[in-house]
Amino acid sequence: MVLTRKMLMLTAAAGSLALMLGAFGFQHLGGLPPCKMCIWQRYPHVIAIAIGAIALRFGNAALAWLGALAAFATAAIGAFHTGVERGWWEGPTSCSSQPIGGLSTDELFDQIMSAPVVRCDEVPWDFIGLSMASWNMLISLALMAIWIAAARRPA
Repeated sequence: MVLTRKMLMLTAAAGSLALMLGAFGFQHLGGLPPCKMCIWQRYPHVIAIAIGAIALRFGNAALAWLGALAAFATAAIGAFHTGVERGWWEGPTSCSSQPIGGLSTDELFDQIMSAPVVRCDEVPWDFIGLSMASWNMLISLALMAIWIAAARRPA
């Protein structure tokens, strides 16, 4: 069976969707709120999913290259996050914040005191020695390879 460009693009977009569903599962079912860098890793996946949806109508190589770029972007953020977790380099100085508009001083204090502290330099979960950021990086690199295969596939 020969996979068409559209099928490869949809496969890669489905991979991003699976990673997003996994992230939301860990967050909402597993009780592991994301840090700032975890959130950053989600944005390129959302873009890749949107590209996959657009590919249903227009499955051209340019879209596939954009999908590869999105997968590379989330892999790069995941690699940076992995380095922060392992202490190889410094991460962002603040890893969580919430909007404060319209809150009184007491309400703001209560919000700050009840907010979970989620640090970018701590690993809340790992599997065979790799954190979620590391797994995101590795899987996203595989998805990037699928996007590139799609871009190189004749129409």
